[in-house]
Amino acid sequence: MYLSSLRGRGLRRRLSAAVVMAMVMAAVGAVLTTSGTAAQAETQAVNVTVNVREGLGTVPDTAYGLNQAVWDGNMNTPASVDLLSKAGVQMMRYPGGSYGDGFHWKTSTVSGGGYVAPGTDFDSFMGTVKAIGAQAILIANYGSGTPQEAADWVKYANVTKGYGVKYWEIGNEIFGNGYYGADWELDYHESKGPAAYANNLVQYAQAMKAVDPTIKIGAVVTDPGNWPDGVVATGDSAAWNQTVLSIAGPYIDFVIMHYYPNHTTAADVLQQVRLLPGELEQVRRQIDQYAGHNGPNIGIALTETSSNYQSDTQVGGLFTADVYFAALENGVFTVDYWDTRNGMGDVSTAPDGSTSYGDGGLLSSGNCNGENVCEPPLNTPFAPYYALQMLSEVALPGDTLVKAASDNRLVTVHAARNADGGLSVELVNKDPGTAYTVHLGYDGWTPSGATPTVHTLGSGYTSIATSKQGTASTQVIPPYSIVTLKLTPSATNPVSTTLTAPGGPAASDVTAGTATVSWRPSTGGDVTRYAVYQQFGTNSVLLGESTSTSFTARNLVPGTSYTLNVLATDQKGYLSMPSKPVTFVTGTPRDSTCAVTYDLATGWGSGFVANISVTNTGPTPITGWTLAFTFPASTESVSDSTWNGDFSLDGRHVIVTPAGSNTYLAANGGNTVSLGFVGNQTGANPPPASFTLNGTVCTTTYSY
Repeated sequence: MYLSSLRGRGLRRRLSAAVVMAMVMAAVGAVLTTSGTAAQAETQAVNVTVNVREGLGTVPDTAYGLNQAVWDGNMNTPASVDLLSKAGVQMMRYPGGSYGDGFHWKTSTVSGGGYVAPGTDFDSFMGTVKAIGAQAILIANYGSGTPQEAADWVKYANVTKGYGVKYWEIGNEIFGNGYYGADWELDYHESKGPAAYANNLVQYAQAMKAVDPTIKIGAVVTDPGNWPDGVVATGDSAAWNQTVLSIAGPYIDFVIMHYYPNHTTAADVLQQVRLLPGELEQVRRQIDQYAGHNGPNIGIALTETSSNYQSDTQVGGLFTADVYFAALENGVFTVDYWDTRNGMGDVSTAPDGSTSYGDGGLLSSGNCNGENVCEPPLNTPFAPYYALQMLSEVALPGDTLVKAASDNRLVTVHAARNADGGLSVELVNKDPGTAYTVHLGYDGWTPSGATPTVHTLGSGYTSIATSKQGTASTQVIPPYSIVTLKLTPSATNPVSTTLTAPGGPAASDVTAGTATVSWRPSTGGDVTRYAVYQQFGTNSVLLGESTSTSFTARNLVPGTSYTLNVLATDQKGYLSMPSKPVTFVTGTPRDSTCAVTYDLATGWGSGFVANISVTNTGPTPITGWTLAFTFPASTESVSDSTWNGDFSLDGRHVIVTPAGSNTYLAANGGNTVSLGFVGNQTGANPPPASFTLNGTVCTTTYSY
């Protein structure tokens, strides 16, 4: 039930009186010390591949975000402006998590008696936003407010004051209002279900956009693999996301996710980020399926995240370095860390021997606990602060993220093509005791022989170290470290320095075996043709070429996901920057001799119920059948609980044969066999892309 996040919310949103007083008094604690890293073992080899042909999208000017909370009396001090400017913060969220559903912007008060520190009013907050050159994302009070109150806020912010606030969330974690059993979010509405939220959200959107039609409205959705995603409450016909998107889809501009991974150890939480891409992909599919014609225009914002486990240590720093780029590589337009200052919690020891003060902030609040254990002095940066600062060394707004991967799960890698023609590679070593010798290879880009500039944030560092070291092909990275290589291109690099990336590729006319991809033309030089590449991990295959701005791919596999990039080619054969990726799933045959319906009936975060209906639509009866399908994600599987079929598993591949008397399938849809299973999940649980009956690909429909 996403219990780690529920505990975290109690710490983050409802601070104790002692912690509040400590933050108000800004008590000064002991100076941060570390006990040093674990002894380094002999280095092991890790192989990394960077493929610059595989674009993952450009970095937006809202990418690197941060939450501010109105209980933090130091929110708008000169020290905050200085530190957050140096960290490269681009987006500031206000007024702070669940406080958003109680905060009244005119009076700077919170329904229910929440503490609001002096000097944290909206105008003071916007002064800080403007001082650091960031943008604001605001939480309109859904829980105890009204559409008119929200519309008045838009008018004051954008008409009266001219702040130009573009992004507005309607409520915080509204699904935590008690409707599904857990009650941490304030909600005074008589009806608290997803349909009520969606219909009220439409009223908010209409009232707010009547004041300023240029603003963007965000709706709260649940995170696949985390409670209460997939839960269908009594009296509802569908789960939260399907209901909200179906009703509010035409009126919104983005959806809001929060990501606090489940964990039991530091090693566990650092591996959870690898599940995020699948969860984001599933949300994207839900948007496309349920939000109607507006679906392609709806973005995804990750407005809260942190490791939620020893997050004020290098554990939190490593998580931060990984999660921002993992989200941005998968289509998120802002990632907002929780939060600037949060206050002291439970004290523990991290794997590198350092002390965790249980503080979820980027900066120390200078608290002490009842056992006379004190945090570092007020405003001392914790490791995630430096990790956030490191992001701008990898990629700035407008730079292109590209595909990169390693062959060791303890070393993750992210990369970006920079506007100056260079390439930046970020290596994150999640092993607390082992240094690795990393061997780097490049596809579609050739580095120069110059010694690269290397930025390093190691365990216990109080700043980012910079040096010239190693080569473009070999680097040694310390235990528990974030290492960024800044590489320059060779003189013979086969990359155009003038051609822009083809713009806005989109798929249309997708069938079981074909799809047409169209894009805006590249500029900045003479384009001879466009190359369309298909992504296979870090390998890319030329799918075809075109002299126009569209390409039709043929002979595709039914029920299969494809991700493509488009690159322009000049007269020298040099390639442009890659376009952002375009992903589509081929359909199943309309004229098949079998039909399957896959229905995700309900879920609870760690599991789900799937019902499958099988019909023989062909002219010949079938006695004895075999149904086969493959789970798209390694995070889902069939449990021991199944019905009306014998299920056998081979990894993600599932084969089902009759159980009992349901062996017969009459011709021409004369009868239907119903079967199903209880599934296990540790992250996303996307439906199988296709089903085969006795080897024939069936026409497939979904409900999820």
